[in-house]
Amino acid sequence: MRRVVITGMGAVTPLALDAPGTWEALKEGRSGIDLIDRFDTADFKVKVAAEVKGFDATRYLSKQEVRHNDLCTQYAIAAADEAVDDAGLVVAGSARAAAEGAGEPNIQAERLGTYIGSGIGGFETMYEQITTYNEKGPRRVSPFMIPMMIANMPTGAVSIRHHALGPTLPVVTACATSSNTIGEAFHAIRDGQADAILAGGAEAPIIGIAVAAFTSCMALTKNPDPSCACRPFDANRDGFVMGEGAVVLVLEELAHARARGAKIYAEVCGYGNTADAYHITSPDPEAGGIARAIRLAADEAGMDPSQGLYINAHGTSTKLNDACETKGFKAALGEDAARAAKISSTKSMTGHMLGATGAMEAMASALALRDGVVPPTINLVEPDPACDLDYTPGVAAAFDATWALSTSLGFGGHNAALVFKKYDGEA
Repeated sequence: MRRVVITGMGAVTPLALDAPGTWEALKEGRSGIDLIDRFDTADFKVKVAAEVKGFDATRYLSKQEVRHNDLCTQYAIAAADEAVDDAGLVVAGSARAAAEGAGEPNIQAERLGTYIGSGIGGFETMYEQITTYNEKGPRRVSPFMIPMMIANMPTGAVSIRHHALGPTLPVVTACATSSNTIGEAFHAIRDGQADAILAGGAEAPIIGIAVAAFTSCMALTKNPDPSCACRPFDANRDGFVMGEGAVVLVLEELAHARARGAKIYAEVCGYGNTADAYHITSPDPEAGGIARAIRLAADEAGMDPSQGLYINAHGTSTKLNDACETKGFKAALGEDAARAAKISSTKSMTGHMLGATGAMEAMASALALRDGVVPPTINLVEPDPACDLDYTPGVAAAFDATWALSTSLGFGGHNAALVFKKYDGEA
């Protein structure tokens, strides 16, 4: 059985424009949530979001390329560039690698894959072009509308940019999207289909129509105070905060990584993928789907929670999700193991990055294992009696975990669970 490790990370998040800065903010308990400034919220019930700040796409793309790529894809390209550089990958035949003088190739293009998902895709492009159609007529619709709006384009654009000719799989499973891309990439490498895969997610949904739509389906918090709007597992939580950005990880076969002297963040060991088959937006109140996903991932990994387990919970700050997840942890792991685990929701700081959130939380899980630090759940002041586990309220905690579990639940009843293990240096 081929082993799979994480050798590179890239991130564009509400906390920072790179992976190290994002991780430092998480450990410090810093929030990226603020009042929305992308559009006028005077007529909106929702006033807050976790926006990416200071992003300059021209650092990565020409002005023409910026015009021809939705913000969602721009985020994905930026995160993928960082991840590839962080991993030290030099792809045979890559024009970018040649232009930057990256050195001799250390991976064949046919053995590098791209699995980058998006829950919504180019929502802003779609809205703008529909507006153009309605106001100016069909002849004014951009020829780039379709390639800019379709949800597979972050994967397509990144594969073209890095000359990745291997397996490609954009996933669309709402908020479970990038946990699924990482899980499917893990299985593809394990089964010999690739030596490395760029896996993650990207999302850019903070526009008026999207906020209005999520508000109408009663998913978002109406708390106008950014400092406490997102409060996972707290008794006073009332909805999630919309976030955005992209996170891309380089997953790589262990022997391939060791042969080229790559640094290793953590090992990917287990993946579970299930459906609730219950409701279009609400999770199964009995938590059957997420519990099964956790058990599948834990069994595949051979996970022993008694060795020290950190759980990065989906933790959306909605009434149903947080209580359901608590029930799912107990059902899947057993009451004692669930109570012994250290758990946190990093969404309390990043907001809910939708299709990018699973990759964001996978990155946090791997870094928590590397550094022996559990990032906190901020704003957890009054615990909900239905959420009675150790959710690391307020401040980060030192915790020497061997295992990390990351869970994701998406509209439509999608559940995904990933298990990571601290890398022990053994081949």
